[in-house]
This record gives sequence, structure tokens and C-alpha cells, in this order.
Amino acid sequence: MLRIRYEVNGGPEVLFAEDAAVPEPGPGEVLLRTEAIGVTLPTVRKVREGSEPMPFGGEVAGRVAATGEGVTAFAVGDRVTGLCFADAYAEFALLNTAMTSPIPDGASAVEAVALVRSGLVARGAYEAAGVRPGESVLVTAAASAVGTLALQFARAGGAGRVVAAVSSADKAEFVRGLGADEVVLYGDADWGAPYDVILDGVGGDLLGPAVRALATGGRLVAFGSGGGTVEAYELLLRGASVIGFQMRAIATGKPALYERWRRELWELRDAGTLRTAVHEEIPLAEAARAHALIEQRRNLGKVVLVP
Repeated sequence: MLRIRYEVNGGPEVLFAEDAAVPEPGPGEVLLRTEAIGVTLPTVRKVREGSEPMPFGGEVAGRVAATGEGVTAFAVGDRVTGLCFADAYAEFALLNTAMTSPIPDGASAVEAVALVRSGLVARGAYEAAGVRPGESVLVTAAASAVGTLALQFARAGGAGRVVAAVSSADKAEFVRGLGADEVVLYGDADWGAPYDVILDGVGGDLLGPAVRALATGGRLVAFGSGGGTVEAYELLLRGASVIGFQMRAIATGKPALYERWRRELWELRDAGTLRTAVHEEIPLAEAARAHALIEQRRNLGKVVLVP
């Protein structure tokens, strides 16, 4: 099978394709013939900034090709999506059944990859913020896969003002089409503050300006992989709070809630409340181009690799 790997950390140029043996599913696992593989900013950052190379994890979707011992929930031929913890950038991938869910009839593998994982993160971050009807919400990385869905959650949840923060003005029309009332750029001196809630998927150097844009009693939910430093005095000034959110904690610690959210994502999609945005479907062998798109902040929605 075709697999993408890297042996040294760096930019997109360090990725290379190789032939590899098809893995065998172990107990509680299914082997998936992948049809769509999501590319995320955290994965791109791990390649660029990590201390050592690591296997690619990520969201995948396709058909079950084989099942491991003890698997009863899925059968060969089932269309499923889930989170793969190693070697996701490949024509075949292993999924633990606890992290696997069916793709409903009428939905494509690409749509599943664009909706489920990103939608779970967007939903979780929104819930963690405790947004109340009428409050103002700012979403950073608003043109990303998670950001596009977070905007829609804010709009559907009754936020009084929904503002998208993006890296460049050419993304403004796109995010307005997903529910943003206003658009601000990261480099603007004034972000249109104050905000009751900020959903931050960027971190790093943007975390400081984001905290300073909070209203009195405001909440910032940090769900990205960029890290950053928060000045305690800025929180004291505003009586504000910063909340860290990670989807893995829900998946492993609250599986019933995780499953309910997954079902609700498809229900919201069927009702027209949520719609996915896919920037481009890129051949798996061109994974480096997909990473470059995200590093350069040029994507509008999800970037998907297609074997």
C-alpha cells in the first residue's frame, strides 16, 4: 500500500511516499480501506515543530476491509469514519472500534472527514464556553475546518454577535457566508472588542491579543495546538477565564457524551443547520502540497487527502 512518512522534522518537503505492508487488525480493531483522510493544523505543526518524527494520526473514512478479534459492531464492507492514531496517511488504516462510527447513507467519505472530528471539536469548545443567548462570540481560525463549524454553532446557538478572525481579507466573504456578522484580521489594531466568548484555535502569539479582547467576565476556550502564554493580570482586570479543551478527554472519559455528539452532528447536517466546507481533495501522494496549503493559511475549510 502507499503510505506517507517523514524521517526528519521540517516543512512539507520532508514528507515522502513509500510502499508498506497492509497492517493486520488486532483485537477490537477494524482495517479500513481509506477513501478520505483529513489534514489538520496540529499534524502539520508536529511535522514542522516536533522534537522527533512520529506516525501520522488523524481522521479517516472509508470501507471496512477486515475486522479483528472480538469486533461485532462493524462488518466487512461497512462505511465508517474514525480517528486513527498511527499511519493515517495510507491506503489502509487501523481504527479502534471505540473511535469508529458509521457513515450514514447519502453522505460521502470526504464529507464524513470534514464533519465528524472537526464538528466534535467545534461542539466541545462551544459547550465548554457556556455561551448564553445574546452573547458576543469571536472565532479565530474561522476559515479552518473547525472554525467554519464553530461559527455555525454560534449562529445556531443564538449568539447575539458572531465575529470571525482570519489571517487575510480574501477570506472575509467565505466566513460571512457561514454566519459571521463581522470579520477582523489578526493584524488589526482593534478586534472589535470586547467579546463575551472567544473560541481560539490558533494560540501562540494570538493568545495575548485574544485575552485582551475579552469582556468583563468573558471566557476564552483554547482548543488549538499553538500553545502561548496568558498574563494572569489580564484575567484579573476582566474577571475573565481561559479554558483548555481537548477532544480526547471527552472521547476517553465520557464515551456516552462523545457518541451522542457524533449522532447529533449528522442530525444537524441533515436539518441544514451545519454544512461542511472542503477546500480541496488532494491525492494522497501529494500530501506535501496539502501541508503547504495549511502552513500558508490558504485553506477555506477542510483539506482532504484522497488515496
